[in-house]
Amino acid sequence: MTDALWDKGLAIRREVLGDAHVDRSLAAVDDFNLPLQEYVTRYAWGDIWSRPGLERRDRSILNLGMLVALNRPDELKIHLRGALRNGLTREEIRECLLQTVVYCGAPAALDAFRTARAVFAELEAEE
Repeated sequence: MTDALWDKGLAIRREVLGDAHVDRSLAAVDDFNLPLQEYVTRYAWGDIWSRPGLERRDRSILNLGMLVALNRPDELKIHLRGALRNGLTREEIRECLLQTVVYCGAPAALDAFRTARAVFAELEAEE
């Protein structure tokens, strides 16, 4: 499973999402989902997230908007944590989510705000 692109992707994935999340994801790998984990780690994290041209915080901003638009609350939770790790403040996250009201609709933004509040509460409980 390891090669240079995998190793680079795994390192970036850990930096953005944290060791605990990545360890849980890898612990859940089986014969069925192994190809997906390899693809995501190599190409999303090892290739796209490592490209020059955008800072990680900018990539996080893009991901928040896309995940709201796609109505993917589980991935949004993960990337909200990543956005904070990449330097976004809660206020900046709020502004990103407010931007989605106009382009994704109120129901999507309302769900995103609920998801963000839940993530923020989890983080406060962890501290």
